[in-house]
Amino acid sequence: MLLLATTVQLLPSHLRRSCASMTRPQRSKHRINSNSDENPSQSKVNFRASKSKFKLKTQLSPERPISNNSHINYQNLAILGPDFCSIDALDLAPLLLGKFLRRDDVILQITEVEAYRPNDSACHGRFGVTARTAPVFGPGGHAYVYLCYGLHMMLNIVADKEGVGAAVLIRSCAPVSGLTTIQQRRGQITNKPVLLAGPGKVGQALGLSTEWSNHPLYVPGGLELLDGPKPEKIVVGPRVGINYALPEHVNALWRFAVAGSPWISAPKNTLRHP
Repeated sequence: MLLLATTVQLLPSHLRRSCASMTRPQRSKHRINSNSDENPSQSKVNFRASKSKFKLKTQLSPERPISNNSHINYQNLAILGPDFCSIDALDLAPLLLGKFLRRDDVILQITEVEAYRPNDSACHGRFGVTARTAPVFGPGGHAYVYLCYGLHMMLNIVADKEGVGAAVLIRSCAPVSGLTTIQQRRGQITNKPVLLAGPGKVGQALGLSTEWSNHPLYVPGGLELLDGPKPEKIVVGPRVGINYALPEHVNALWRFAVAGSPWISAPKNTLRHP
């Protein structure tokens, strides 16, 4: 696939390196209250250390969305600390694929996300700090839940340092446990991807409301973000439903999903291998 230099520049750092033969990208200089000495290495070390704990399969199915999880003791999975999320949203987004969300008896595995960054004309942070958007300016590792179209609860994981205004939207997940509870909350008796392919469906399956905004995802109990296996391959594409944004942000490849997973929302034809 031919990528323009400007498009490559919008990819996260580890994907940009795969396009080294093209124009070398530069980090966006437009950051809000960003600390120039921030070092996400601690969270990345923890992430790398977790890779050996999981054995992945290339073939995905609704029953086993990313890997054979039967050997995983979910009670013993590590809760990811705030340092894991205190990095650029564009770097955090692909790292969240394969991780788990747990609330009560429901465990979901993240299969699709979108990054929203400071100075991004599609990010809620563009409005500044308001009663609604204040959580997105909070510290990394907290939840930001907002109501969309008066119907859908949209779960975001706040990224970067406090005051930056960045987050990652959880677009789709696969069910791991608590299927009956998920079906009851969704009002849909099925185990097919339609159950969780879409951000509003994820929020509903977890039983979220806007009261969950600012909830720390690293505190045991409530809603937790747990470590999980890294997918073998991912796909990227432009974000969904942001035609109001500037062209450079509409076309940015800031949507990430597990390659080959059926648990991905529409449209799928805009997703490509990086």
